[in-house]
Amino acid sequence: MTPEQSADGGTELGSFLRARRLRTASAGAGLTVGPGLRRTPGLRREELATLAGISIDYYVRLERGKETRPSPSVLDALARALHLDDAEHQHLRELAARAARYVAEPAPPPSRAVRPHLKLILESLRPSPAYIVSRTDDLLAANPGGLRLLPGIEEWPFKQRNIARYLFLHPAARDLFPDWAAQAAGCVARLRALAGTDPDAPDLTRLAGELLLKSAEFARLWERYDIKGHAYGRNTFHHPEVGDLTLGHQSMHVEGTPGHRLLMYYAEPGTPGDDSLVLLDMLGAQPRPHERASSSDEAGSPST
Repeated sequence: MTPEQSADGGTELGSFLRARRLRTASAGAGLTVGPGLRRTPGLRREELATLAGISIDYYVRLERGKETRPSPSVLDALARALHLDDAEHQHLRELAARAARYVAEPAPPPSRAVRPHLKLILESLRPSPAYIVSRTDDLLAANPGGLRLLPGIEEWPFKQRNIARYLFLHPAARDLFPDWAAQAAGCVARLRALAGTDPDAPDLTRLAGELLLKSAEFARLWERYDIKGHAYGRNTFHHPEVGDLTLGHQSMHVEGTPGHRLLMYYAEPGTPGDDSLVLLDMLGAQPRPHERASSSDEAGSPST
């Protein structure tokens, strides 16, 4: 179970509602704020119930996990009152659906095995850095440029290599990402989305539990309960070997292997960024001494 999860299937639904309620300003919700200091940040329970047009008692039961079957109209009303965006609104529906059919036994985590043809795809994408990652961002396979793009991660044992763990616990990560705070927030928001729909997943439980203990920043972001899915965009890197580069990135699900994603970075052909990726790929193809010594530990990854 995730740290705040109990045997009650409605807990994640209640946790999400509470987190969003405390982050919704009274004035922004259209309520008149009276004089004096408010002890509660955001909306009070009774204020949110009023805005959503439901009874206070019913809302309290929702937030405490005692009510697990809210109607679609109640969910829509709460989403409007909390100013949820489309992704957050959908997440609220998924939490409610899960609460209604809650089962105590979690599904087994997806396989970590990477099929051979996916490793060939990683090689064919060179010099673009590319990875096969799990739903919790375990780095299951990488091409040479992909591994070299995250300086220092190759020093970790294969089973320890995880992008979220790297972001929060590796000392090189804050120098690598000029926008580290935004990267960290997006990473936690993606894990939070998974926790909402599969909170008892052993792989997520282990990772979140470790990071909650070892990183105050992760714990703070985890409590915010932001939601974000995997998508596309651009990232800027301050890389110690190839300098500054801005790369586009794309993530896509791997058909036939639930929970696996193909993640790749790219640069426009003929640009300085493209030249940097060629250099990064060349560097990645030259194993360091410690990589040779640990090659037997990396059976799941292409040769780097």
